[in-house]
Amino acid sequence: MPTLCSSSSSQQNPLLSNFKTLKAAMKISIPTIPPSFFSAIASVPHFTDIIDPPVHPSVDPQHVFTGNFAPVDELNPTECPVIEGKIPLSLNGVYIRNGPNPRHKPLRALHFWEADGMLHSLQFSNGCATYCSRYVNTYKYKIEEEAASPVIPNFLSGFYGLLDAFRLFAFLLKIMAGQINLMNGFGVANTSLAFIGNKLLALYEADLPYEIKLTEEGDIKTLGRWNIDRMLFASFTAHPKFDMETKETFAFRYGRVFAPWLYFLRFDENGVKQKEVPILSVKKTCFIHDFAITRRYAIFQETQLVLSPFKVVMGGGQLVDYDPKHTPRIGIIPRYATSDSEMKWFHVPGLNVLHAVNAWENDDDDEEIVLVAPNFITIENMHDKRLKSSVEKISINMKTGKVVRSILSRKNLEFGTINTSYIGKKNRYAYFGVVDEVAKFSGIVKLDIETGKEVGRRFYGKSCFGGEPFFVAKEAEHVESDEDDGYVMSFVHDEKTGESKFLVMDAKSPELSVMALIKLPRRVPYGFHGLFLTKEKYIHL
Repeated sequence: MPTLCSSSSSQQNPLLSNFKTLKAAMKISIPTIPPSFFSAIASVPHFTDIIDPPVHPSVDPQHVFTGNFAPVDELNPTECPVIEGKIPLSLNGVYIRNGPNPRHKPLRALHFWEADGMLHSLQFSNGCATYCSRYVNTYKYKIEEEAASPVIPNFLSGFYGLLDAFRLFAFLLKIMAGQINLMNGFGVANTSLAFIGNKLLALYEADLPYEIKLTEEGDIKTLGRWNIDRMLFASFTAHPKFDMETKETFAFRYGRVFAPWLYFLRFDENGVKQKEVPILSVKKTCFIHDFAITRRYAIFQETQLVLSPFKVVMGGGQLVDYDPKHTPRIGIIPRYATSDSEMKWFHVPGLNVLHAVNAWENDDDDEEIVLVAPNFITIENMHDKRLKSSVEKISINMKTGKVVRSILSRKNLEFGTINTSYIGKKNRYAYFGVVDEVAKFSGIVKLDIETGKEVGRRFYGKSCFGGEPFFVAKEAEHVESDEDDGYVMSFVHDEKTGESKFLVMDAKSPELSVMALIKLPRRVPYGFHGLFLTKEKYIHL
């Protein structure tokens, strides 16, 4: 089983231990240095803080990857017993969720966002369920499997002290020696999944997607990187948007070393990329994680989170930083724009959105755009596990520039999901996780977006926590059915017993009543975002 616990003796000099680990991982010739050398320099006041200073708790693997955040091994397809209720016979398909699961003990800092991606799937067929988990076989994963140790530096987690600088130097030597090909990317494919052009893709915004195949036996296989861009440092958002009516997919990617920092993308029904639009009006390297679409527009939200690569290179810490001087903005661009000269920006002080729930155009005034999203009101503490948020409805008048904000819920809610048939159209209901800490939820709340009232809720109970709630429509292809006619599902873990289960709930009922409770063969760690595919879709992958 993957472990983050060190097996070295507590009596060993930590500098000597780190040097030996680095030398083994690099697999390049480094002269042997006697242990007395490390003992001598370690005795110099503050020297250890310069060479190997402590890291922030948010990137300390011994702090981050504990409890049900700790990694697990892969598991072959395994049948799972239903211990309460019955799996609806109409639920034929597979739910698959992505998340971080470090394969090897990190040499240094490792953020939750930067660990190797592992997919956890539950396949439903004729009232039965089969569970499986597999790593996404990224280029990074493969070369580190061969080395039996981390090889790619964790740029997002940051560098601290001279030992980290030495590791970066060793990485650059490997590139120059032809041992690592940066054109293959170094992402971890750990954030979410999307279905584009009859391809199931595992996504991570600092790299291109990886194509995934699901077998009829319930297994998961990585087919390879989806090379839609043959360029250095190619990337793709973890949150593309699919229009159910036009069958198009909209997305974005980051720029590379220099401006433009953002590009708007569109894919046709067959997954063929159309001409991309550089967004020249984005002047800073803001951390834009998600966006939204309406019938005519795409909506981007600049937050007060910025990327600070210079700070990382200088050993100053993590890549993502908080900039109190930057005023958040909302940018709106036509879906078929040919340049960002057609884009309009609106300043919205204090609005920091990481995940958009939905957006639409007002039926009574087609110049008004409505966006629903959780707003992080303690974004300055973005490295803490317990950020506070409130769910807001933001109305933007494209003609007058007026922005009106209203709070729908002051509860700490995130990872909101809706009936995907309503993406870009006015909808009424959204399902949110009740935040305990990042990616860990104590329950689910169903919010009426029109009235701002909670119309459904379920809490998992003492010591039990779940992941992202995901809505699956009963009749996915029949948009005339009720918006909330379907199921809400999530992995749930009991931290007291160590057992994990899968919960299928009635999305219409005020209690989100349990329809099926499925016992899983082992613990499933907390993770990020998931997707449901009908059997008709995944058997043709």
